[in-house]
Amino acid sequence: MRRALFSVSDKTGVVEFASELVKLGWEIIATGGTQKLLESNGVKTIGISEITGFPEICDGRVKTLHPKVHGGLLGRRDLESHRAQLKENGIEYIDLVCVNLYPFAATIAKPDVTMEDAIEHIDIGGPSMVRSAAKNWESVTIVVNPEDYAVVIDELKAEGDTKKETRLQLSAKAYTHTAEYDMMIAAWMRKAAGLNEKLFLEYDLKQSLRYGENPHQNAKFFASLKPVPFSLATAEQLNGKELSYNNIQDANAALNIVREFDAPFCVGLKHMNPCGAAIGKDITEAWTKAYEADKVSIFGGIVAVNRELTKEVAELMKPIFLEIIMAPSFSEGALEVLCTKKNLRLLKVDMTKTTEPQMQYVSMNGGMLVQEQDIDIIKPTAEMCVTETKPTEAQLIDLDFAWKIVKHVKSNAIVVVKDGQTLGVGAGQMNRVGSAAIAIKQAEETLAAAGKDIRNEGLVMGSDAFFPFGDSVETAAKYGIKAIVQPGGSVRDQESIDAANANGITMLFTGERHFKH
Repeated sequence: MRRALFSVSDKTGVVEFASELVKLGWEIIATGGTQKLLESNGVKTIGISEITGFPEICDGRVKTLHPKVHGGLLGRRDLESHRAQLKENGIEYIDLVCVNLYPFAATIAKPDVTMEDAIEHIDIGGPSMVRSAAKNWESVTIVVNPEDYAVVIDELKAEGDTKKETRLQLSAKAYTHTAEYDMMIAAWMRKAAGLNEKLFLEYDLKQSLRYGENPHQNAKFFASLKPVPFSLATAEQLNGKELSYNNIQDANAALNIVREFDAPFCVGLKHMNPCGAAIGKDITEAWTKAYEADKVSIFGGIVAVNRELTKEVAELMKPIFLEIIMAPSFSEGALEVLCTKKNLRLLKVDMTKTTEPQMQYVSMNGGMLVQEQDIDIIKPTAEMCVTETKPTEAQLIDLDFAWKIVKHVKSNAIVVVKDGQTLGVGAGQMNRVGSAAIAIKQAEETLAAAGKDIRNEGLVMGSDAFFPFGDSVETAAKYGIKAIVQPGGSVRDQESIDAANANGITMLFTGERHFKH
């Protein structure tokens, strides 16, 4: 008679699985709580102590670490010497193992977890049985995931045994199960011990992508096991075709900008840079201002808002070609309007604000860069003013808006804003004067289209890093810029201050840089 060994923490479907094995003529060996569950549901079992001839000791810490267990798992059926040794020692083969491990992750997730609690939820016997069975996969079926129960039963019914390729796949899954478990324990213990020279990352495949940045590149999207807000990994897609590699990159950049704002806000984004962004009294005004900031670049872009997308806004967006629209929720009316565009991707995203620190990982040739995400930002205040001309209350509001936006523009970055609306964005130039020229030219064209002269508007400028020379301030002054926010910190800061003073510009130094490469 064939034997199966059961010892599970996740008891999903285990009664049904064991019952099917019994119907097929198998004997079931079980430990502790698993045996109690099976017996209470009418599944006859053999207790592990009956197999080992030794009681569970040390509060259950030692119960399966025994030759009669591991000999039955590791003994090779094709070697006469193994068969003889098992027979000589009264050891019977175990042909199937159904084991998953103590819930260490759930234990350490508790806010009040102690070292003692964590240690007691480190499984020893379970991983040992899993590894033994997985090593001998040519003869032993190892099952660690309830999702595989049906496949095993179907093959046993059809073939009398599991297929060799199935056992190999189950073995690989088993080693993955123990590797993930050990990695989780190692990471937690190393943190407790103050060790940080190793990096452990665990991500699951969310989807295979059609291609990467370009059609000749293969790509996949992996999701962290720990869900976080403002994440595409947990977003719910309500409409449209699959996301591409570039879609995901751009959408992630848009969500990082949205996270900065509490007031009704909308951003349009292309190639990981905002092309139009605005706050408003409601989401309709925010969208209208963001769209009017750059009607050309928004074509084929991504839009994100931080309020429920209403039918009114949906009707304004519908005539425009957009790749993705993201919101914390969509009204039924909005979905009725937008779902008529079959390719338009609609993503419902958790936008819950959190202050929990998050890490950013960037791969490089042969290595990985790791840093804290740039989540914190200093609010510009009048006390930061370094010029003779002081900021007005209205300017402070726009300086705050500009500072939050320029943080998310590729360096060198300059933005020009007015009344909570971007008018010009200069991104990724090799010098800051070039970025300033681009932002100012765009603002000039946007205002001219509305019949306005840029020199009369009293615009606000934001820079992600200090001005190394006074030339950017001089350029700004020529076009009527009246307030500037920048980090400061250059050895030539005084040159910029002097240029601002000479032109009646108020300038704030935040003391905080926001490079974005």
